[in-house]
Amino acid sequence: MEHQPETAMFLNMVMIEKGEQVLVENRRKQDWPGITFPGGHVESHESFVDSAVREIREETGLKIAHLKLAGMAQYNDITADNVYFRRVIYFYRTNDFSGELKASREGEVYWLDKTKLADQKLSGSMADFLPVIQNPELSEVFYLGDGDDYQTFFK
Repeated sequence: MEHQPETAMFLNMVMIEKGEQVLVENRRKQDWPGITFPGGHVESHESFVDSAVREIREETGLKIAHLKLAGMAQYNDITADNVYFRRVIYFYRTNDFSGELKASREGEVYWLDKTKLADQKLSGSMADFLPVIQNPELSEVFYLGDGDDYQTFFK
């Protein structure tokens, strides 16, 4: 049986560390409001790392370098036109940054103690993403099922 390619959307998210603090974004947009790490969509013909660097620059004003892949998330999603696709989010970490921190239309950005992160009103599945990003023993979080009827798996 021949496997057919599936439609996918690629995104990135970057945890920028400064000692015992991480850079967070209080996202304003209604599709994913709350505290998250900055990031966004990978454009066509753009490398994943270049996309993460661009998104961080756009959302925070910072220039980042030496990104380390920290894991990924994936799940099935559906468009407004009822077209199914796979959403894939690559997680990165870095402590190499320069520039002046500034907010964007995405939301306010600020440094937060790592120990206070879990106490925040986190965006969407951010609580599931954190263990993968922070724990080198994990590589992936994925969801099986549809809508509210799904299971979460960590690998």
